[in-house]
Amino acid sequence: MKITKLIEKLNLAVFNSGLDKEIEKFYIGDLLSRVMGKAETNCGWLTIMSNVNVAAVARLVECGCVILCEEVQPDESLREKMESINIYLLGTDLSAFELAKKIVESVNE
Repeated sequence: MKITKLIEKLNLAVFNSGLDKEIEKFYIGDLLSRVMGKAETNCGWLTIMSNVNVAAVARLVECGCVILCEEVQPDESLREKMESINIYLLGTDLSAFELAKKIVESVNE
């Protein structure tokens, strides 16, 4: 599913825009070293981490987008860096688990 469609279907907050990539897989995790080793290219990454290191990992893994869960707000350095590397930074008030359930439901519609 394209990121813009994901935003619309899941009612996600948009902190910055990026490339509208096709997202087919998701990774949930907050330990950056695990994300680096396990997340796949063009995935959607669900996390509560909101510092600038998230941008470095997202770029290294080539994530399609990062979704901050549980009403986490990005610090300004993260927002700016995500904008500069052209990766969507999104947000939701849902937990990662609740958002994952909604993602599965939206894919099965």
